[in-house]
Amino acid sequence: MAATLDEIIDRLVLEGELYERLPGGKVRCHACGHRCVIFPGLRGICKVRFNDGGTLRVPWGYVAALQCDPTEKKPFFHVLPGSHTLTFGMLGCDLHCDFCHNWVTSQALRDPVAGIPPEMVTPEQLVALALRHGGDLVGSSYNEPLITAEWAVAVFKRAKEAGLLTCFISNGNATREVLEYLRPWCDCYKIDLKAMNQKNYRSLGGRLETVLDSIQMVHDMGFWLEVVTLVIPGYNDSDGELRQAARFIASVSPDIPWHATAFHQDYKMLENESTGPRTLLRAAEIGVQEGLRYVYAGNLPGRVGPFEHTYCPQCRTPVIERWGFRILAYRLQPGGACATCGYRLPGVWWPDTPQMTGDGFVHSLLLR
Repeated sequence: MAATLDEIIDRLVLEGELYERLPGGKVRCHACGHRCVIFPGLRGICKVRFNDGGTLRVPWGYVAALQCDPTEKKPFFHVLPGSHTLTFGMLGCDLHCDFCHNWVTSQALRDPVAGIPPEMVTPEQLVALALRHGGDLVGSSYNEPLITAEWAVAVFKRAKEAGLLTCFISNGNATREVLEYLRPWCDCYKIDLKAMNQKNYRSLGGRLETVLDSIQMVHDMGFWLEVVTLVIPGYNDSDGELRQAARFIASVSPDIPWHATAFHQDYKMLENESTGPRTLLRAAEIGVQEGLRYVYAGNLPGRVGPFEHTYCPQCRTPVIERWGFRILAYRLQPGGACATCGYRLPGVWWPDTPQMTGDGFVHSLLLR
């Protein structure tokens, strides 16, 4: 009889590092904001971290999704524009969003129709793949990377040795412990700010306050941070809620890029209409009104006017022009200074000047 998915992935584990032992064989996990207290023989909310006789076992040594993507797709718009990120994912999530675009991996062991057979791999093999395919970053995504943080750190350590940058693409349901664990090895961090009301976050299995705290901590700890809101008609697209989101981000720092991105029907959310350009433009304009210097509208290439591009906040020169994930023009000097006025934009920029050709954006570091 063939092994079930849970039987397969329960073999691909090591002892975790983000936990404490409690009396009676229980453990408390610190990988995400749930801080699950797990009894012997049981699983945490994520379904993939479990108590094996008083020892927390965590996912290790496999991927369930793997792709080398434009870094802009993560989305990071202020991180090595035009580069590529080798992105890997495992299985499981600490939330259960009805609109998840990666539900096949994230909802494994929670939804009987979700799940993908894992493929065993080593950190060294992943880094070799990144180098072979011209990647300049390695990132953890597709499921919630916080719940597989130990594996991500193992991969990131090898990536840093190879001179690559690293990134997390996360829902932001973090703890201080996990962020401190990641920080020596993780350069960039994307957080989804899914709503600005507690009721909606409770329906997803999370708490708004935890995500807001995570945004503040990630910024304060020195990760490069970008925030994304998937704008869903009838769910989180009111002027008031969008304004609350933009105002909070600006209160942390007006230099944090905010991406208002378009929803399309997926998984269990099949009644809300897809997001049109007018809604995204309204969200982006609210972000500008609230003082954010870098506001982007995503997933509708060519339909959102100026909000695909990056502008110098001092002289208003378009320093990076985009169409979707493609770089059309790049007018930053090495280190991120505006070529027109010299203003240094915040971000993680190329150390020298990349070139445009007839085929688009080329950078010498990609030609390995």
